[in-house]
Amino acid sequence: MASLVGLLSRAFFIRNTATLSRNTGPKLVNATGPTLSRAAVSNTSGGVLPKPVKVPFGLTRMVIVVIPFLYVGNLISKNFAALLEEHEIFVPDDDDDDD
Repeated sequence: MASLVGLLSRAFFIRNTATLSRNTGPKLVNATGPTLSRAAVSNTSGGVLPKPVKVPFGLTRMVIVVIPFLYVGNLISKNFAALLEEHEIFVPDDDDDDD
């Protein structure tokens, strides 16, 4: 029963990962290692597909998102370290080994 389920799920996965090759219609990907990428430049009727959508200001948007979250994470970790030190949960030892 388990082997039947495995065969059916593998067949379903392979059938649903068909890629479009140039002017020949759908063809199956290698059964041992399907490649999940879109490399098609034409559809089945031979027409050229439109260019993919380009995200304007991609790097700027990334910086606008990353910098505030890094700052908030810094504040959280600094306040948590101060809380641990205040309650003496984790306080480094003051060993004077300079002698």
